[in-house]
Amino acid sequence: MKGLAGKTVLVTGGGGAIGSAICKRFAEAGSNVLVADRDAASAQGTAGQLKGKALVFDIADYAEAKKAIGNETVDILVNNAGWDRFQNFLDTKPEEWEQLIDINLRGPLNMHHLVVPQMAARGRGRVINISSDAARVGSSGESVYAACKGGIISFSKTLARELARKGVTVNVVCPGPTDTPILRGFLGEGESGQKVYDALVRAIPLKRVGEPDDIPGIVAFLASDEAAFITGQVISVSGGLTMAG
Repeated sequence: MKGLAGKTVLVTGGGGAIGSAICKRFAEAGSNVLVADRDAASAQGTAGQLKGKALVFDIADYAEAKKAIGNETVDILVNNAGWDRFQNFLDTKPEEWEQLIDINLRGPLNMHHLVVPQMAARGRGRVINISSDAARVGSSGESVYAACKGGIISFSKTLARELARKGVTVNVVCPGPTDTPILRGFLGEGESGQKVYDALVRAIPLKRVGEPDDIPGIVAFLASDEAAFITGQVISVSGGLTMAG
């Protein structure tokens, strides 16, 4: 894709399943990849494979994130880090919400505030936020997660309007059910977990759950010069499970 070679890309949650796949896609396009993750081994492992640079910090800690990013010039920001705990809302406790809000909402807000000003000053930048189809259509057991991811969609649309004249685009990618540790933890193990998995596959028109490698293509496209006239958009990657308008 046009315009990715030589660009510096910062991917949060870059050591995870989807994050590492996104990092790999940008590295293949000739981008300089900054692999951000609070797990040092994961960040360094991904960065080492791609000849990228590991940044180890917690996105929910503004001061820590600012220090880790330092003077790095970032052309493309991919807010990918996310985490969920599956539980019906009425069974949750207020203190259990905090980590979900920190990782899925406060963390991305911090990253925008730290990285986007330099893009606006240069008159060019790309931001791709990884939300979730749980934000678009709801998902039982993911109430607080869905609320945070829904907030990211609304925030992204607003920021896209604020930054349009400054040459910075902001778009959102919403994965559907994807084969990650979070999904496997939700489905559980054994026969009961397999039954839930099989029912999920039957509900997806393309008859499979997503794979981490299904996500990077659209992310790279939205970061490329070929998407220069696209901003404020929300795109699902769900095998047709969700077809939100």
